[in-house]
Order: sequence, then structure tokens, then C-alpha cells
Amino acid sequence: MSYARRNQMSSNRTAAIIIVALIHIALGYALVTGLAYNVIKKAAEDLKTFDVEEEPPPPPEEPPPPPDQNTPPPPQIVAPPSIIKIDSPAPALVTTPNISPVVITPRAEAPTTKSCPGGMTVAIAQACPPVISQAAKAKGNLPSLFSTDDYPQSAIRNEEQGTTAVRLSIGPDGRVADCTVTSSSGSSSLDSATCNIIKRRARYSPAKDSSGNPTTGSDTTRIRWVLPEE
Repeated sequence: MSYARRNQMSSNRTAAIIIVALIHIALGYALVTGLAYNVIKKAAEDLKTFDVEEEPPPPPEEPPPPPDQNTPPPPQIVAPPSIIKIDSPAPALVTTPNISPVVITPRAEAPTTKSCPGGMTVAIAQACPPVISQAAKAKGNLPSLFSTDDYPQSAIRNEEQGTTAVRLSIGPDGRVADCTVTSSSGSSSLDSATCNIIKRRARYSPAKDSSGNPTTGSDTTRIRWVLPEE
């Protein structure tokens, strides 16, 4: 760079520094003398006189919709169903063939008894008694087996008396195997005493079948009870 050019640049820089210094000095003087205050006040007044357009107010809000009311729906009109007429066919004639009446014959009841030899009838499930060629015979008179001492004391106290009829079953050994009251004297104690005494004391010649062998037989008797005299 040439010497002349350097001197010119140095001169320009010095001039710039001097100008900046003068500006600062002028500003400081203005502040001190109130010139700056007047300038600022004037700018504020200019700002006050500036018209500012106000924003238009917002539009009013729309009122809320009224609450829904339970309004019943309009009645529905239902058209009545149409009537369809159907011609039904005439019923067919049904002919009934001639049927012969059925006759039901009542079933004969099975017999419950059977006849045995000798004219005796027994139950169908019961065996017929053997044919007796000789009936059982008591050894002695049956009423003679009873005495005054055999009279039941309960019957005496109650003054009971009467006749007891019994049927006796005689075994092949000639003893009374069973005693059945066929007609009561009216006193249970007299009836019981009759069978008990005959079963203990009576003896028989047993019945015999057609072959002459001893077999079971039967007999009947009547015992009359009379209160003993005092």
C-alpha cells in the first residue's frame, strides 16, 4: 500500500471519531437543557392524538335450546287386517261298514273248593282227608271228664254259666290234637277251660282208613257248665 493511501485512511478515521464525539456532546447538552424532554413530550402527545379504532363488541350469544319435553309420539293408526274369505270344501261322506257286534262271554271263575270221597268238601288247595272206614271213638263219656273243681274261679265270681260246643281233631295216636269252639257259652273263661280239659284228659280209639291203618279223625261234643251249689 502506498504512503499516500495510508495517510488518507488515517485522516478519514480521525474525522469519524471527531463526528461521533460531537454527537455525544450534543446529546448530552440536549439532555441537560431539557430539549430532549420537549422532544419526548411532543412524541407522546402525537401518540395520544392518534385515533385508535375500537374493536366492535362480540355478537350476543344465542340462547340455549329449550329442554326436550316428553311429548308422546303421535298415535299410530294400524289398518285392520283384511278379511280373506276361503271357500272350504264340503266334508266328505264317510261310510261305516257294517260291523257285527262282539259278544264277550264272561270268563268262568275257577272253582275254589272240591268234593272229596264221603261227601266232604274242602278247599281246592287242601288235600282230601283219607277215607275212614272206622270213626274215632272216645274212651269214656267226655262230660264225665269235668268236675266242680274245674269251674273257673273268674266265671264263679262273675256268675257265668252256659254250654260250649266244640269240634275236636283226633290224631292217629288217639289224642286230641286240636279243639275249636263252634258255639260259645258266652264266657271266654268257660270256653277256654272246655278245650284245655278235653285236650289233656280225653282219649280216643283212633279212626282207621280203608286199609285198617290208624288215621286222623274228628269228633264233636257239647259241655254244659252250671254254677256249683254252695
